[in-house]
Amino acid sequence: MLKGKSGFLGNQLIKLGKITSEQLEQALEHQKLMNEKGKKGKLGQILVDMGFCTQEDVADAMAKKSGSVYYSLNSYLVDINAMNLIPPETAIKYQAMAIGFEGDRLLVALMNPNDIIAIDDLRILTGYEIQPVVVPDRELIAAIKKYTKESSDIEQEDDNGEEIDITEEKPEDDKPAVLVTNQILNMAVNSEASDVHIEPQEKHTRVRFRIDGVLHEIMQQPARIHASLVSRIKVLANMDIAERRIPQDGRITLRIEGKTIDVRVASLPSAYGEKLTLRLLNRSSRLITLSELGFPESQLKGYEQAIKRPYGFILITGPTGSGKSTTLYASLARLNSPEKNIITLEDPIERRMDGINQIQINTKAGMTFASGLRAILRNDPDIIMVGEIRDYETAKIAVESALTGHLVLSTLHTNDAAGAISRLGDMGIERYLTSSALVGVVAQRLMRVLCPTCKKVHKISRDELLAAVPDFPTEPEDKEVELYHARGCISCNNTGYRGRIGLYEFLSVNEKMQRLIIAGASTNEIGQYATENGMITMRRDGIRKVKQGISSLEELLRVTL
Repeated sequence: MLKGKSGFLGNQLIKLGKITSEQLEQALEHQKLMNEKGKKGKLGQILVDMGFCTQEDVADAMAKKSGSVYYSLNSYLVDINAMNLIPPETAIKYQAMAIGFEGDRLLVALMNPNDIIAIDDLRILTGYEIQPVVVPDRELIAAIKKYTKESSDIEQEDDNGEEIDITEEKPEDDKPAVLVTNQILNMAVNSEASDVHIEPQEKHTRVRFRIDGVLHEIMQQPARIHASLVSRIKVLANMDIAERRIPQDGRITLRIEGKTIDVRVASLPSAYGEKLTLRLLNRSSRLITLSELGFPESQLKGYEQAIKRPYGFILITGPTGSGKSTTLYASLARLNSPEKNIITLEDPIERRMDGINQIQINTKAGMTFASGLRAILRNDPDIIMVGEIRDYETAKIAVESALTGHLVLSTLHTNDAAGAISRLGDMGIERYLTSSALVGVVAQRLMRVLCPTCKKVHKISRDELLAAVPDFPTEPEDKEVELYHARGCISCNNTGYRGRIGLYEFLSVNEKMQRLIIAGASTNEIGQYATENGMITMRRDGIRKVKQGISSLEELLRVTL
């Protein structure tokens, strides 16, 4: 048996059946060559790099040999209150992170669980007895990196664009609220959350993030901190902290790690206090192009031809949060040129674009979609974007504008592309106007993309698959179908997904479609003709993406009917 630190680890891995003696000899020889070249090589990492075992195997072996406990941060929910006991600089110094409590002991993940000096210092610093635990190196490194980002200070921009350190000069009583606020905002930005919900409960305050369209509980804070946490955020958003009985709105502009973040804050009185909802918009994020949205190739070609027409009415449909604004902005970016006068009406302006005249709706001042649209028509536009068709008056002006030589793009809330035609009729638009003005309709949803780090192959029987998705294309001789399944890891916040992609259907209006519209054809008849004419439905687009391993079967069933 080998002796020494490396020998102990190697022998333990052999004992657990993870490696062979020959593999250990090869790894030790490689480690010796590295040391001769002045490079420090850790045996565990060398074994992983040579493909003899995994980091999980190494961590498990280290835990068993040192008498510690093995955890995977991919399946363990880190306690935010424990994590905050170790300052970021100390976490980096000792490569350590507190992950939870066990009785009166603090569970601390350490790169070296036998580091007595680190354990002693952490005991004095935190006031807890330290219980060292072992986690895979890559998980601990990723967690510490993420934690140090989330604990950093953030800056607020004033009305002149000057930066203000929002952690300075705060009363001692407000310090916990300041720290928690900073951590929530940092975590939200680093998690790429679109919304933050801060909700008072009877015994605690719950914080949830909407990540890739799905809400996740991130942390719980003591109920006693809720009032000061709400006041802190309301001060930043220039809201009235004394008024707690009626809803309020506010806005914050922050600088976090070089990113400019617009935060729209809405308060709502509830049984246990004020609920806050924060909508985050990253001004620094790159504009997504049409080709990156996820359109099927044939549908993208048809849509691009439609938006290049000199005039006509194009609708983007789908429920709230389905990415309609992203599609509109990508379309405007494709159309934007010095030769075109592009004017938009938005509520709110979610992204500022150079070369485009963007107008903010202000209902209190009389600037509605209808009045704004009339004003735009007096300013020689080529292309008009209306954020949303909400009423008959706006719809009527938009349709008539399309008929008088303008390209008009807008959004509508319908379940599918064919339903937009019936919806216009329900709003009072005559069928002959719709048939003449409408060029095409896009319907869309957003489907979460499987995390490339942790997604795994999942075999499902053909019978089970067809029971869940009867229209899933399979071969009669297939007994099993190979798909991908969400697992979850620290890099995707244990959700199994990272990012989203669009599901699209594009209904093109040709002469026969115009005749169907004038004849008052039903939504089903219009949809059936569009499919026969080459339209790929959102459902079929989703099935394609599941077959390609982009997303999972569960996600397909969640977002499509």
